[in-house]
Amino acid sequence: MTSPVPGVGGAAGAPATSTVTRTDQMGKDVFLQLLVAQMRYQDPNSPASTTEFMSQTATFTQVEKLEEIAAQNASLVALQRSLSAGALVGHTVSYTDEGGVTVTGTVGSVRISGDEPSAVVDGVDVPIGRLTEVSLPGTR
Repeated sequence: MTSPVPGVGGAAGAPATSTVTRTDQMGKDVFLQLLVAQMRYQDPNSPASTTEFMSQTATFTQVEKLEEIAAQNASLVALQRSLSAGALVGHTVSYTDEGGVTVTGTVGSVRISGDEPSAVVDGVDVPIGRLTEVSLPGTR
């Protein structure tokens, strides 16, 4: 038997996203523009040392690789969501509908389109993020 957590309730909010857009961080394009500007406007009597230039180039390479890793992680999160959604077929689930009422039903299929998969619970499309309980059939 499950019991609700005190102080927690209501309909589920918007689903979590796998990407974050921040305007206060530089991307590789801005970094490269700064590096080129530094080289263009450096003092010819006192040029940047090769060690400093190599350090900046290595930093640029790290930024590129981190962006590749972030893109791969986003793909893995999407794949994990799809696999998790597929495992729900045949299970009994509960969710909160638009009116705030808890509804229980069996997942007949899963639709994987867009950012978040949805479970088809007794003919109703329910985003995975709105599910509040999952149990094996016949255990309720």
